[in-house]
Amino acid sequence: MIHPFILVLVFIVCTVLGYFIIRNVPSLLHTPLMSGMNALSGVTIVGAISATGVALLGGDSWFAQLCGCLAIVLAAVNVFGGFGVTHRMLQMFNKKKK
Repeated sequence: MIHPFILVLVFIVCTVLGYFIIRNVPSLLHTPLMSGMNALSGVTIVGAISATGVALLGGDSWFAQLCGCLAIVLAAVNVFGGFGVTHRMLQMFNKKKK
């Protein structure tokens, strides 16, 4: 079993690394990258669903089950909100009809 300290350490390193990567992205590439990341966030939903299923079937604590359900909801909000923002940004490039 993986020690929880290692998981927290991996989370912190990924957060810092992601911040520095996104900070250096030019504004012209932001919209295409955001669309790609929204598609990859769908993988997060699949992972959250499978982890929650394992927690439910394995009889883990109610806290693990609650965290899994919260992960599903937050990942879904991230995906749908991200596609909404991307759609709105792309509408700015369309010519307005008279």
